[in-house]
Amino acid sequence: MVDRQLRARGIDDERVLAAMLRVPRELFVPEELRAHAYDDAALPIGSGQTISQPYMVARICAELQLRGHEKVLDVGTGSGYQAAVLAELAGEVPSLERIPELAAHARASLAEAGYADRVHVYDADGTRGLPDEAPFDAIAVAAAARRPPQELLEQLERGGRLVIPIGSSQQQILRVYVATPEGPADFGAVPCRFVPLVAGR
Repeated sequence: MVDRQLRARGIDDERVLAAMLRVPRELFVPEELRAHAYDDAALPIGSGQTISQPYMVARICAELQLRGHEKVLDVGTGSGYQAAVLAELAGEVPSLERIPELAAHARASLAEAGYADRVHVYDADGTRGLPDEAPFDAIAVAAAARRPPQELLEQLERGGRLVIPIGSSQQQILRVYVATPEGPADFGAVPCRFVPLVAGR
């Protein structure tokens, strides 16, 4: 996975590659799909949601430019896999999931994989962020929106990065927003395809 799917497609952040090697992806997919855990594809995890393609998880993490001490908000816990990778790269990872069943499964998977003390999963609306724990050095969003939620932008530390898929259900670009004194500066990274970011529980 690391050599063929990640390094060969331009992921060159060695910390991200090492994190992807350390996290047991098979623990975050349904048991009947574990033979496909390292395929170059998103996989269904129930409730109409998916575990993201390994390349997209790596790309989001690379675009965050983490160094190891940061407080990172993970929006859209899903399986818990991206939160586990972020835990390998940052200091603290609160994670938000609006579907209680997925949040419960993610907690169990994170515990089994050894991340229960590094990732805290909240049953919460990801579009609102986590204001009581803000500001964040970085925010990773694993669902697509037409525009970045203002609440998330406001919860970024100055110089912090928000990485989020932006676009319609048919066409999306992974975009990076950097908090500056003049307002968020943004640029596009790569085309992508994510489930929609949904407000509310």
